[in-house]
Amino acid sequence: MSERQTALVTGASNGIGKEIAKILVEQGYHVVVTGRNAQALSTLQKEATFENNPEMTVLPMDLSLAGSAESLVKDLDKQNLHIDLLINNAGFGDYGFFHLADRKKINDMLQVNIVALTQLTHHLLPPMIERGHGRIMNVASTAAFQPGPLMAVYYATKAFVLSFSEAIADEVKDTGVTVTAFCPGPTASGFQQAANLHNSRLLHHFKMPDARTVAGFGFRAMLSGKRLAIHGQRNRFLVFAERFLPRAAVLRAVRLVQEHR
Repeated sequence: MSERQTALVTGASNGIGKEIAKILVEQGYHVVVTGRNAQALSTLQKEATFENNPEMTVLPMDLSLAGSAESLVKDLDKQNLHIDLLINNAGFGDYGFFHLADRKKINDMLQVNIVALTQLTHHLLPPMIERGHGRIMNVASTAAFQPGPLMAVYYATKAFVLSFSEAIADEVKDTGVTVTAFCPGPTASGFQQAANLHNSRLLHHFKMPDARTVAGFGFRAMLSGKRLAIHGQRNRFLVFAERFLPRAAVLRAVRLVQEHR
């Protein structure tokens, strides 16, 4: 890079987001990280900048709060930070029957996984188009390709992210800006514990890649301008195979692997 670019990573406190932020630092980007765990972000700042010493900006923000995306953009403007790369990684899931789910948790999930992601993209995409360059990566999931009994809302939010990202990727194809829908499969991170998924068959029958490996794949896909990036040969095969299976069979399969052992 002839001139240091600035990247914003949401949900950078742990998992894939944290590893993407570290990779960006290693590559010489000025990285802005956000998440609701201010202490974890501060620790990341110390760890990631110790050797490479590029500037990292920490802007703690709880994206489950209404208006949080606008507040984050205002903080960026106050510090005169122009975002060249936007990595919408923040997101979380919940396990269990929809009719028994906590209503606030459902609302928070919709706010983080859909609303904040959409609003940040809407705020930061126009300046990228004006400058004639930019990269956006929206972290969806292999869950985006089918309904998910026992995680109904989470799967549905990721379907939104996938559809939304592919659509705007087409809209901006001649602007110098690219949009990547990144679809990792189950990854060794804090997601499963937070979503109460640790006892599901899914996690006991599949070996999960580490967050660093998955983050590196997503980073490379974003820089190459890929519209859709599915991590892992097995995941790509399963997504392809689902197209030829009856919808009812897919539902039964997802329900089976999601259930507790």
